[in-house]
Amino acid sequence: MKTLYFDCGMGAAGDMLSAALLELFDDKQAVLDELNALGIPGVEFKAEVSTKCGINGTHLSVTVNGEEEESADVHDHGHHTHDHVHAHEHSHEHEHHHDHDHEHTHEHEHDHGHHHHNSMADIEHIIGHLPLEDAVRADVIAVYKLIAEAESHAHGMPVSEIHFHEVGTMDAVADITAACLLIRKLAPEKIVASPVHVGAGKVRCAHGVLPVPAPATAYILRDVPIYGGRIQGELCTPTGAALLKHFAAAFGDMPVMRVQRVGYGMGKKDFEAANCVRAMLGETGDGADSVYELNCNIDDMTAEMIGFAAEKIREAGAVEVFTTAVMMKKNRPGTLLTVLCREAQKEAVVQAIFKHTATIGIRETLCRRYVLTRTEETVETALGPVRRKVSSGYGVQRAKFEHDDLAALAEKNGLSLTEVMEKIGR
Repeated sequence: MKTLYFDCGMGAAGDMLSAALLELFDDKQAVLDELNALGIPGVEFKAEVSTKCGINGTHLSVTVNGEEEESADVHDHGHHTHDHVHAHEHSHEHEHHHDHDHEHTHEHEHDHGHHHHNSMADIEHIIGHLPLEDAVRADVIAVYKLIAEAESHAHGMPVSEIHFHEVGTMDAVADITAACLLIRKLAPEKIVASPVHVGAGKVRCAHGVLPVPAPATAYILRDVPIYGGRIQGELCTPTGAALLKHFAAAFGDMPVMRVQRVGYGMGKKDFEAANCVRAMLGETGDGADSVYELNCNIDDMTAEMIGFAAEKIREAGAVEVFTTAVMMKKNRPGTLLTVLCREAQKEAVVQAIFKHTATIGIRETLCRRYVLTRTEETVETALGPVRRKVSSGYGVQRAKFEHDDLAALAEKNGLSLTEVMEKIGR
C-alpha cells in the first residue's frame, strides 16, 4: 500500500509540511511553477535550501504582496514564518460600526497597519475561483473550515463573524492549497502521522500572549496524541494542525514500510534539534495495521445483557467484540470481554463499554496485526447473483460467498444451503 508518513517530532506548520511534500518530487521546479501558476492573490512561492543541525532540506517561503507573515514566541529565537490566521473580532476591535468596508483608512488596535481583512465567505470565494481539481478544492475548504471553527471557538463567536488579517489569511490559504495539491499529486493510499510535538512556553499573537499550544491549535488537535517538552516555542501551528487532522488516517509509530523517498521541510527557527517535518513515501506491507485491544472482566451480568452490550459496542465502532469464560476471585465464573478498535473510535468504544457493562475498569493494549486485503464482487450463478468476499495477500487467496445471499436463494428456490452451494459450484 502506498503510504505517506509525517514525522512531527518537531511539530508541524503549513509551510514545513508543504516543503516536505515538495521534496518528494523529482522535478521540484516544475511543481513550484505549478503552485505559482495557481494565481492565489498576491502570493509568490519560493523554495530555498535550508540546513538545520547538519540536515539539508527545503524551506518554502510564502510572500503576500512582497510581505511575509511573522509571529514571535515570547522567548524568541529569531523571526520566523508562522501560519496563524489571526482572527479578529471586529465588533470589539473598532470603535465605529460598519460592514467592514476597509476602502478608507483607519487605525487597528492590534498593530497590523492598514491591511484588509477577509471573512470565511471571502476565503471560500477565493478558493472557489482557483484553477484546482474538485477534489483538491474540497480538501482546501475542509481544512480551512477546521481553522475557522477553531478560531470561532477561541473567540466565542460564530464563524460568520470571524475576520482574518489579510497577510495571515493568504499565507494560510497558500500553505493549505499547496499541501492539498501536493498530496493529491502524490496520491498516497494511506497517510499516517506521528504524535505531534507542540512545544512549550508562550507565543505572542494579535490578541496578546497565549500559552503553547495556542487555543486554536489545541482545539483542532482534540483526539490527536500530542506532547510538550523542554523546547520553548510554538512548534505546531493552526494550519499545520488542521492539515494533519484532515489527512492523517492514524497517529502513531512509523509503520513497517519500504521507504522510497524522504523529504525535509524546514522552519525558520533554530533549536537544539532540527526544526523540520520529515515526510516519507513508500510501501507498507500487505494489510499491516494497529488496533487497540480493550479487556475487562465481568461476573455480574447475564449472557443476554452481555450480548446486548456487545451489539452496542460494535455500533460504537469496534472492529471485533468477543467473550471468553474465565475464573474470577473466590472461584466465581465470569466473562472476559475483549474489544478490538482503532484509535479514532477508541474513546467512543470505551464510553460504550462503561455504559453498557458493569465493569469499573478497562485494560488497554496496542496490538500490531496482519490482515489479508479484502474485496467484494458479485458473481452471476445459475440461481442468480451472489456476492463473494475475496481475501488475498501474503501469497494466498481465499473466496467465500455471502451467507445472506445463499440463504435468500435457498428460501426462494426451496432448497437447502448445501444444495444451493452445489448448484452454484462453490
